[in-house]
Amino acid sequence: MDYKTAGVDISAGEEFVRLIKPDVRRTFTRGVMTDIGAFGGFFQPDFSGYGEPVLVSSIDGVGTKLKVAAEMGRYDTIGACLVNHCVNDILVCGAKPLFFLDYYACGKLMPSMAADVVKGMVRACRENSCALIGGETAEMPGVYAEEDFDLAGTIVGVVDRGKIINGTAISEGDVMIGLPSTGLHTNGYSLAREVLKGKLQNTCDGLEGTIGDELLNVHRSYLPVVESLLGADELHGMSHVTGGGLMGNTMRIVPEGFSLDIEWTSWPEPMIFDIIRKEGKVPEEDMRRTFNLGLGLVMIVSKNGVDRIMADLKSKDENAYIIGQVTRA
Repeated sequence: MDYKTAGVDISAGEEFVRLIKPDVRRTFTRGVMTDIGAFGGFFQPDFSGYGEPVLVSSIDGVGTKLKVAAEMGRYDTIGACLVNHCVNDILVCGAKPLFFLDYYACGKLMPSMAADVVKGMVRACRENSCALIGGETAEMPGVYAEEDFDLAGTIVGVVDRGKIINGTAISEGDVMIGLPSTGLHTNGYSLAREVLKGKLQNTCDGLEGTIGDELLNVHRSYLPVVESLLGADELHGMSHVTGGGLMGNTMRIVPEGFSLDIEWTSWPEPMIFDIIRKEGKVPEEDMRRTFNLGLGLVMIVSKNGVDRIMADLKSKDENAYIIGQVTRA
């Protein structure tokens, strides 16, 4: 009996690191001080442009979107989904990303497949100017089936204390602006997979590829669109629409005593949601609590700032929608 016979292949782990090192190095920014393989990732931030820098961190996964990737045999999008999800979580607090770390756990490590996952992370890190400075790869037979794996990521970013966005400025009459999603993003996949079981290779009029391709669309990052608006007086709050839906997530930042009046027909809903709704006979209340329904980020802005914010978004070719307002509870 040896370690490999017990289910852990150290050589596969070494091959995996060899495959990903050149790509991961491409994400390194000026603050990175260590190469891949050290016991810790060293990062020296440049806070010269900040008065009172505050670090903001978040950790998340991509849920059972992993099972869709496995069924489709495509692993090039979920790594990017993970990074972008984490970027958006700190973005709505006003923070920009500094660095990212990942955790990849599996029943049996397949280096080339795992490398495809990391390539997606690398792509998204580069697009968000975020360094991938380390991670953990765990081969755990007995915990995971041989073909199963899980994925999680941690991000650390920075915001000037005076520019933190936390919703405290939200007041009655503020306007909600929704920014389009690229589909399900990384939430609701347990329901979607149950409804669409055996149909991932099917095509539908109005979809560019198969249903499986649609479900694997990359969870978009809103950083390029929103970055220039961070710190704007008109911007009172932002929410990342993930598990819990539009209402549930946006209410997390709304002060006590206020509510949201949402016009649910004020934006175009991607076809994939109607496919799920009809195929599964899913009640509308469940659809709204489970999925983003086509809006991945909500901005809450002052009434007199709507025109400026909308003009800024339009200048970036962003199809933004006015979807409701803040009301007294």
